[in-house]
Amino acid sequence: MTARFASVVLGIGLVWAAGSATAAENWSQWRGTNRDGVVLDVAPRKTWPPELQLKWQIEVGFGHSSPIVAGDRVYIFTRQDDKEVIRAVSQADGKEIWAHNYAVPYEVSPPAAGHGKGPKSTPIVADGRLFTLGISGILSCWDAASGELKWRKEFSKQFKHTSPLYGTAMSPLVDHGRLIVHVGGHDAGALIALDVADGEVAWTWDGDGPAYSSPIIAELSGTRQIITQTQNACVGIAADNGELLWKIAYKTEFDQNSVTPVVYEQSVICSGYNRGIDRYRIEKQGDEWLTDKIWENREVSLYMSTPVMSGQRLFGFSHRQKGQLFAIDITTGRTLWTGEGRLADNVALVRTGDVLWALTTQAELVVFRDSDKQFEQLARYKVGETPTWAHPVIATGSVIVKDETKLTKWKLPVPAPPAAAGSVRSALSSGPRG
Repeated sequence: MTARFASVVLGIGLVWAAGSATAAENWSQWRGTNRDGVVLDVAPRKTWPPELQLKWQIEVGFGHSSPIVAGDRVYIFTRQDDKEVIRAVSQADGKEIWAHNYAVPYEVSPPAAGHGKGPKSTPIVADGRLFTLGISGILSCWDAASGELKWRKEFSKQFKHTSPLYGTAMSPLVDHGRLIVHVGGHDAGALIALDVADGEVAWTWDGDGPAYSSPIIAELSGTRQIITQTQNACVGIAADNGELLWKIAYKTEFDQNSVTPVVYEQSVICSGYNRGIDRYRIEKQGDEWLTDKIWENREVSLYMSTPVMSGQRLFGFSHRQKGQLFAIDITTGRTLWTGEGRLADNVALVRTGDVLWALTTQAELVVFRDSDKQFEQLARYKVGETPTWAHPVIATGSVIVKDETKLTKWKLPVPAPPAAAGSVRSALSSGPRG
C-alpha cells in the first residue's frame, strides 16, 4: 500500500508563465494548489526535447511521500534508518537549508513489505507552517522557515492502533485555519480538525477507521464539506462542525480504499480495487441528503492512482490489463479510450493545460495529449533508475522527481513566449519552440 492515492480533481484554466520556472512556487500540498493534480501556469509548447537534462540530485532517504514546493524551497519527507526526516532544500541547487528527524520504529505488514516503512503521507505548507503525518500516525507542526518544531501529537491514548493495516498514507488538508487529518487504525479512528496554531481539537467525527486516500474540500448543495474515503465508505463531513452529512457504503477487497473521490458539479466519483468507477449525485432535499448513482463503468478501475479531470473528461490509470491509461466521459461514464496494457504497476498523474504527465513506477515520465479520441504520446523521458511512486512537481522549465532514495531536479527547456499582438513576426514565423 502507498500514499500515491487520489485527490479531488477540478478543471482549471491555463495561464502563461513567463521567464524561468515560477509554476512550482505554490505546489505546497498533496496534488498541488487545489489538490487536483493541475498545474496552473506551465507554458504550452509545440515541440519536446529528446531528453531532460539533470540539474541536481541529492540523497534524501526512503518513502513514497511526494515533494512539495513553496517559493524557493522544496520540502521532502522521508525515512533514514529508524528515523523520519523532514528537510527543506533550495529549489535552485538542492542544497539543504534545514533538516530535522525523530525516531519512528515501525514494522511493516507483510502484504505491504514491498513498499517499505514509509512515510507515505505528503506534507502541507500553510500559514507559515509545515505539517507532516508519519507512517505510524505521528502528527507534527514545524515552522516552515526555520524548521522549529511547534507542536506534535500521537494518538496511542485514543486508539489501540495509530495507523491502518498498511501504514498511514492520507495527506493532511488545511482549511480556514484548521488542519484536517484522519487518525487511528483499523476499525477504530477519527477524522479530526485541529487549530493550526496550537493543535487544539476543534471537532471530531469517529464514524469509521482511516483508509489510504486524502480528503478534499468541496461545496455541495451550498454546504462546505470534507469528502474522503474511509475504511468502509465515502463520506461528506461538514467542514465547520464535523457533522456527518452523507455516507455511501464503499468497501474494497482487503480494506484497501485508496482513491480519493473526484467532485464534478453536484456529484462525486468513487473508485477502488476491482470496483470499477461510480458517479453519485449528492444533493440536499429539505433536511435530508440524498446519494443517487448516476452511472457506473466496469471497464476500468482505479487502485492506487489518482485520476485527473479536464473539462468533461477523466484521465486515469487502471490496474486492469496489468496497468493501462484511460479516458472516460464524466457525463455518461462511457470509456473514450484505453492505452496499451502492461504499462506499469502504478502511475502518478499531473495535468498542465492540454497535456498529461504520467510518472510510472519504472521511472518513466510519459507525456501525452488531452484527447477524447485516443492515447497520443508526445514524449517519454527516463527520470530515474529506481521505482518512482511519488507525484512529480511540474514547472515550465523543470521537473522534480522523488525515486526510491533520491530527489532529482530535471531541466526542461523553456518554450519561447507567444508573440505579442501586432508583432512583425507572428507566432508561426518565430521559429521552433523547444
